[in-house]
Amino acid sequence: MSDEKKADLVSVDNIYRLDGRVPLAKAIPFGLQHVLAMFVSNLVPVLLVCGVAFVHDQPGGFSSTEIARLLQCAIFCAGIGTTVQLYPIWKIGARLPVVMGVSFTFVASLMTVASNPDWGYTGMVGAIIVGGLMEGLLGLTAQHWKKHIAPIVSACVVTTIGFSLLPVGMNSFGGGTGAPDFGAWPHITVGTVTLIACLVFKQMAKGVWKNLNVLFGLGVGYLLSLILTVTGTTTLIDFDALKTTVSDLGLVSIPMPIFATGMMPTFHVGAIVTIGIIFLVSAAETIGDTTAICTGGLGRDITPREVRGSLTCDGFGSAFAGLFGCCPITSFSQNVGLVAMTKIVNRFTILMGALVLIVASLFPPIGAFFNSLPNAVLGGCTVMMFGSIVYNGIHMIADCGFSDRNMIIVALSFCLGIGATLVDASIFDAFPPIVGGIFAHSSVAGVFVVAMVLSFVLPKK
Repeated sequence: MSDEKKADLVSVDNIYRLDGRVPLAKAIPFGLQHVLAMFVSNLVPVLLVCGVAFVHDQPGGFSSTEIARLLQCAIFCAGIGTTVQLYPIWKIGARLPVVMGVSFTFVASLMTVASNPDWGYTGMVGAIIVGGLMEGLLGLTAQHWKKHIAPIVSACVVTTIGFSLLPVGMNSFGGGTGAPDFGAWPHITVGTVTLIACLVFKQMAKGVWKNLNVLFGLGVGYLLSLILTVTGTTTLIDFDALKTTVSDLGLVSIPMPIFATGMMPTFHVGAIVTIGIIFLVSAAETIGDTTAICTGGLGRDITPREVRGSLTCDGFGSAFAGLFGCCPITSFSQNVGLVAMTKIVNRFTILMGALVLIVASLFPPIGAFFNSLPNAVLGGCTVMMFGSIVYNGIHMIADCGFSDRNMIIVALSFCLGIGATLVDASIFDAFPPIVGGIFAHSSVAGVFVVAMVLSFVLPKK
């Protein structure tokens, strides 16, 4: 019997084929596996950005109810984005087993923009909408430009993203930026126990369960925080805020666009450039992720149509997320590894996971729970995650080769791009204000520009 006829049958064997129906009793748990592998990581960037965002005329000015609403929207947008990648609309979507979610690639730049009083959270949202539309339009012409972003450029940027996130993880580990008891023993203890739990689970678990190490660590850290709070040792969980959030949003609620909350996106050139650059980096990562899915899961090369579809979904999906006040969404690398490990590539099966996300977004208590996570728990879960980004970047640099040309690109882009953010911002006083506004605070933007310029001007031999 041909593969096409086999795919027409409802069979569990179809989980290893791109198309075909799978019995729901098998499709739901296998699809849920993909959701669990990314669920926590999909929400952490929102919490990190909201913690520093300038909104309501003050830094970190979001109420617990507003944050829970944004988390609800993040779950919803991830579910919608995944569905469109699986079952395209027009030219948007790759028709591949790609799982979408909020990306850590953007976190450093989003925090830079959102914490700027002149731009704030609404400026960040405006930049996401513009940047997403830009990537979506670029995706339609991907065959003409994707070859111009050299792998060494993407490698430098990914490494820089990891470096720029290290202070974020450690600040959370100590109790959160600006916490009056920052570095106190309850925070350090909870963060350490959470980190150890993540490490132990990753080492002891077998197969695909290893991908749930962050979820396990989160549970252990939250349980310890709960014990310390209930016993009166310290207050790490704000139960009053949790009750208020559930009371305000109810048990069931539809995700609302940002306009319905009384906030309107604003558009600033500096913010758009800062985040727009990361959309180019994200595009390069998405090409790598979808290529890895084709080679590792389907055993073939990616097609131009699939490159175009994955990028347009990345871009227009992020613009859609911006309309809900959410961070950009992109393909999740964790799930790329899951596909390569399990060889489960069936679109219908992964659609079950996407539908779980959409249904979960209708229940605000889920977002309220994650908003109640103590900073130290987030820190314990993310420090290794952020460090792994540095590792992946270094691995990418090694894959590019240690030639003199690559050494110059890496050395100068790090020195100028990262170095400029480690000195006084007045070093940019001789330039127009917009230049300092971008490169004095965003090492990722500086590294990308320097690496791109050098990749064009330096001879390849």
